[in-house]
Amino acid sequence: MSKQRLVIIGNGMAPGRMLENLFGLTDAYDVTIFNAEPRVNYDRIMLSPVLSGEKSYADIIIHDEAWYSAHGITLYKGEKVVSIDRDARTVTSDRGASAAYDKLVIATGSSPFIIPVPGKDLDGVLAYRDLDDTEAMVAAAQKGGRAVVIGGGLLGLEAAAGLRLRGMEVTVIHLMPTLMERQLDTAAGFLLRRELESRGIEVICEANTKQILGKERVEGVELADGRIIDASLVVMAVGIRPNVQLAKDAGLEVNRGIVTDAIMRTSDPDIFALGECAEVGGMVYGLVAPLYRMAKAVAEELAGQASTGFIHAETPTKLKVTGVNLYSVGDFAEGPDREDIVLRDAVRGTYKRIILKDNKVIGAVLYGDVADGAWYNELLKSGESIAERRDTLIFGQAYQGGGATDPFAAVAELGDDAEICGCNGISKGMIVAAIKDKGLSSLADVRAHTKASASCGTCTGLVETLMGLTLGDSFVVPEAQGMCPCTTHSHAHVRRLIKAKELKSIPEVMQELEWSTPEGCAKCRPALNYYLVADWPGEYQDDQQSRFINERVHANIQKDGTYSVVPRMFGGLTTPDELRAIADVADKFNIPTVKVTGGQRIDLLGVKKEDLIPVWADLNKAGMISGAAYAKGLRTVKTCVGTEWCRFGTQDSTGLGVKLEKFLWGSWSPAKLKLAVTGCPRNCAEATCKDIGVICVDSGFEVVYGGAAGLHIQGTTPLGKVATEEECIEVIGALTQMYREQGFYLERIYKWADRVGYDHIREVIMTDLEARRAYYDRFVYSQQFAQVDPWAEFVEGKDAHEFAPLANIQLEAAE
Repeated sequence: MSKQRLVIIGNGMAPGRMLENLFGLTDAYDVTIFNAEPRVNYDRIMLSPVLSGEKSYADIIIHDEAWYSAHGITLYKGEKVVSIDRDARTVTSDRGASAAYDKLVIATGSSPFIIPVPGKDLDGVLAYRDLDDTEAMVAAAQKGGRAVVIGGGLLGLEAAAGLRLRGMEVTVIHLMPTLMERQLDTAAGFLLRRELESRGIEVICEANTKQILGKERVEGVELADGRIIDASLVVMAVGIRPNVQLAKDAGLEVNRGIVTDAIMRTSDPDIFALGECAEVGGMVYGLVAPLYRMAKAVAEELAGQASTGFIHAETPTKLKVTGVNLYSVGDFAEGPDREDIVLRDAVRGTYKRIILKDNKVIGAVLYGDVADGAWYNELLKSGESIAERRDTLIFGQAYQGGGATDPFAAVAELGDDAEICGCNGISKGMIVAAIKDKGLSSLADVRAHTKASASCGTCTGLVETLMGLTLGDSFVVPEAQGMCPCTTHSHAHVRRLIKAKELKSIPEVMQELEWSTPEGCAKCRPALNYYLVADWPGEYQDDQQSRFINERVHANIQKDGTYSVVPRMFGGLTTPDELRAIADVADKFNIPTVKVTGGQRIDLLGVKKEDLIPVWADLNKAGMISGAAYAKGLRTVKTCVGTEWCRFGTQDSTGLGVKLEKFLWGSWSPAKLKLAVTGCPRNCAEATCKDIGVICVDSGFEVVYGGAAGLHIQGTTPLGKVATEEECIEVIGALTQMYREQGFYLERIYKWADRVGYDHIREVIMTDLEARRAYYDRFVYSQQFAQVDPWAEFVEGKDAHEFAPLANIQLEAAE
């Protein structure tokens, strides 16, 4: 039996989910997709983390090329359908491609609304709708300046937060008196505004845009009251409109959206509408959860399954801005027949408001503490009376009955249709069924099969609790791995919050993130010191007391209490003058051992602590600086002799090694960082076991990374090939900065790569040239503050007390 032809116009999240559902029910269709965007299906609701730099495009792809191939889908990328011939049952694209259908699904989404003010067409005016808009904003942010975001709704605020994290000055203009007035009440809106302003985002409410200023590109925004705000970028995020023109031209019934019945069938029985372009029950939708319910209804109908169709349900709202927790659901408008229960905690910055009608929950607004959002939503959907729990309702589910209860019991009370993952519209029943039917036993398995917690991740704890409830003793809910006993925050969470909250000192981090100890400990202080150095170059002052002894005194302590000193020799090169200076220092200070290290440097072993500064002073006079052999940072770049002396050398490996070391020295990194450049694949410089290596070949340079040759031994992984030294240096600078920004303290580069993915790193550094350049530029910027010789600073008197004995106790005095 031949398959039916299913054509889909649009390749967003809703049709992607519809196909997942359909393939799970039947293989009765040959599928053709026309996508106006030149790419595969990706998670649009994660564009804000891409804008803020927390994720990349590769991170948010839902279906990659292999998925389309595996399901035999014909995908036209970058082709927009311009006509539907309902008589011939064909569609035609703007590039002339045509496809015949038996069933057609229109999923054309929506378009951003652009305020029709003068200047709306200037360069620098953007909407915020797709990846192209996001990439344009990232590019604009790299030039700095001020961004004006018109619209204080969900999308506008996510854009504002992302642009602020990208380093722009940001002003939000909002027509209404309160931010997110459709989702938040006045009190929660005030808290949200205060939080955004504390992050340096200016918020102007009750402001009407009169015009956008500029001749060819944006120069500013004029408000109706005459105020002018300078701007180099304007983002309009004031709403969306369903894309219905194609359906209208085809003669389908159209109102605000393409009119459908509950199974999403249009006025033509063989044509369905799905997603933001569809109007069902007189309503159009923009959040993903109802779109996924539409997708399920269409898939079931196409597969000939019995279906209840699409049913409206209240959808909670969350803001995807790191560090801002808000949750709202239902109806919270004022009314004489309504009651409010409100809890405010000014110290903790939390606000909870439950709206009741006839002793039933009809709405909830939570700010700060949102843990009970799903429970209040469940009460709302069930419509059960809360009369008997009225006194404790505001304290949340855990306190029903007068005290904290078993968290498993709380989840157990949720109904099967309780929404667990709002991003992907995944209910409790769907997760439980997947765990039981597919034998899932890990969070990764559940994410892979259901997508629950795979997007913004805020429901991860709830999913894990549900897994524990379903699997019993065979599943242990992972405990939160704090970076040390002083905090429950993980390294990843601390790194995100330092950036999101613009925390710029160790006391500020500890105060804001509620450290449980007054001063931290030997685990967290060095980590915080590194994160602040890496995130705020030029602003944060390095805290010597948060470093271990070797880094504090800039020398390696040995087992007899003396120190070893390693002068830097760029690329392993030295001169007779430097060798004479080293020999003179060894004689002058009776240094017992002079040794060549594995990194092609000379190690002076056995230096007394009180002699360190005089030793450094003499080495500085000879033009030598610290080799940082003790550092969690760049140490050496080992080289072979390359084309200058070797018969097999293909490039000037020594010269490139010197350039790299002069470019990279002084940079702190999560763990030690060693490089090598070898002039040919014979690998005399051992580049293939270094943190970063370069293998010179006739056609250029192959960059490899992630090697280890200590307690853990592994070879490097190829990153990519480049043709020139300049490109090689840019790639390595960008790779180093990406590692510096994402690595956890003491996490070697191979462990970081294992965690974030070698493919992802390759995609960012070798394919996404804008991202590579951005990382490189940030590294170059940080280096202007980093390349300071610590030995010279100490010679000039910095922290002299570190090297002076507390007292000289003579034998006579002791007697």
